[in-house]
Amino acid sequence: MKQVTFHQLKVFEVTARRGSFTRAAEELFLTQPTVSIQMKQLTKAVGLPLFEQVGKRLFLTDAGQELLATCQDIFERLDQFDMTIADLQGLKKGQLRLCVISTAKYVIPRLLGPFCRQYPGIEVSLSVTNHEQVLERLRENLDDLYIPSQAPEHLDVNCFAFMDNPLVVLASRQHPLAQKVNIPIAQLNGEDFIMRESGSGTRQAVEQLFERHNVAVNMRLELGSNEAIKQAVAGGLGISVLSRHCLALEGFSGQVITLDVEEFPIRRHWHVVYPKGKQLSVVAQTFFEYLQTQGKQVLAETANQDYLA
Repeated sequence: MKQVTFHQLKVFEVTARRGSFTRAAEELFLTQPTVSIQMKQLTKAVGLPLFEQVGKRLFLTDAGQELLATCQDIFERLDQFDMTIADLQGLKKGQLRLCVISTAKYVIPRLLGPFCRQYPGIEVSLSVTNHEQVLERLRENLDDLYIPSQAPEHLDVNCFAFMDNPLVVLASRQHPLAQKVNIPIAQLNGEDFIMRESGSGTRQAVEQLFERHNVAVNMRLELGSNEAIKQAVAGGLGISVLSRHCLALEGFSGQVITLDVEEFPIRRHWHVVYPKGKQLSVVAQTFFEYLQTQGKQVLAETANQDYLA
């Protein structure tokens, strides 16, 4: 074991967690043969098999379970060391890993600006994805903090709602409903609709609302990008429902407008979340507190500026 490297232990931990050499390689940005070689060398150093393969999935042997527990203890102690050093440095240096819902990309960078100016030595890693993938990364504890569009269900987490995220109906300025007010939700029946992809929190909220009111739209397109949806709406391909923050930079000269439809906006919030029992780094704890205080005010001010522009 004296010949085992820290890199091999890291590769082993990811492989054990993902249950696959291929998935571990993807997460670590390595080739699959490289991961396999590292695990062969580690197995030789330990002297006992670490994995057994059933079908396409890897399972830990008893020796593998013991090594995984040891790895987790080592990594946790190193994280504690990092936190102590960051504390001694007064937050002059450190890393903040955030995973956010795609609609939050319109405002989170604005919030990070003042924070990073206040702590210029902090390096930020920002992953942007849909609701389903945010929860998957949360389960696997891949990041420091997570920002989903709704509080996670059936997960033991610390959760704080820090900003409104209303969902509105969008249409092009040339759409027949564009000049109408107090539109009954039933009038959306049969409308060409552009929907977010499966796994999107926005899509789940829209489908639940339409089901409650027996609204059946004609799903013309399914797109995984808010920007692509706005372009499709502007091009007259149909209407859609997105976060109002997606229009923050459109202004009154934009080609996409908000329709005045009954039951809208759908009231939602962005939350900052992390697993219960997880000890946040000094950097992550500071950003978590910033979101609840200064950051909340910064977002409110920038939102007001956008909608009054």
